[in-house]
Amino acid sequence: MKTLGYYNGKFGELDEMTVPMNDRVCYFGDGVYEATLARNYTIYCLDEHVDRLFSSMEKLRIPAPMTKADLKEELYAMVRKMDCGELIVYFQVTRGTGMRAHAFPEKSSSNLWIALWEMHADDLTRPIRLTEMDDTRFLHCDIKTLNLIPSVMASQKAKEQGADECVFHRGKTVTECAHSNIHILQDGTLITHPADRYILAGIARKNLIKYCLESGIPVEERPFTMDELKNADEVIVSSSGAFAQRALFLDGKDIGGKAGTLLKQIQKALLDDFIEKTGE
Repeated sequence: MKTLGYYNGKFGELDEMTVPMNDRVCYFGDGVYEATLARNYTIYCLDEHVDRLFSSMEKLRIPAPMTKADLKEELYAMVRKMDCGELIVYFQVTRGTGMRAHAFPEKSSSNLWIALWEMHADDLTRPIRLTEMDDTRFLHCDIKTLNLIPSVMASQKAKEQGADECVFHRGKTVTECAHSNIHILQDGTLITHPADRYILAGIARKNLIKYCLESGIPVEERPFTMDELKNADEVIVSSSGAFAQRALFLDGKDIGGKAGTLLKQIQKALLDDFIEKTGE
């Protein structure tokens, strides 16, 4: 199959799938999600993504639709139905189905969605452009919730300005991007915002930190400012689809571009990890 959708055990081509309007995701964005890549029909960092999904469900008191093991088995069963092994693997759990009311429905099981379509890892050799805006989102950024309107608006701003991503900041402090984490390299040290309620602690961020520590590259998990970002040796944007992408422009002005050798070392290591863990 070219695309594949799943809803509570039923599956088919994405454009043929339907879901109940009373699924709480339709009214409240009341759910959590994860997304990662598959290569050679192997799902990358699946354990980490499933662990974070269950953590997000617990924080929102959403009952799990199945065990972690059963979910992984279901995801792999879906992946194996696809014509191509290079995929985006998207899965989400919503609180359930019921007439619209803000309080949790008393008798409702959670709903599991899965969506698959062909996608390849981004080209890490292509520098990207950034823009920025005040971070006015809710203060539960550590939960990967479906309430994404602020990120949608920020992404639209980036698109209209010819940028690829939008950097959020609270006052002078950088938090993350609309759909990525952001980090800087300064004097050979990776600096990244701590994993608190102001950011979503990305799996790609975790892998980036892990590689740096294992390779003797110092890591500082601390807030950094927009001025530090603008004057950094390199600016790195990480996500599940682009493990460590270089940013060279912010609102049309040059940034980074001063530590290419170290950055390429990091990019190569993360790409090699992806290739190794997903097969030759």
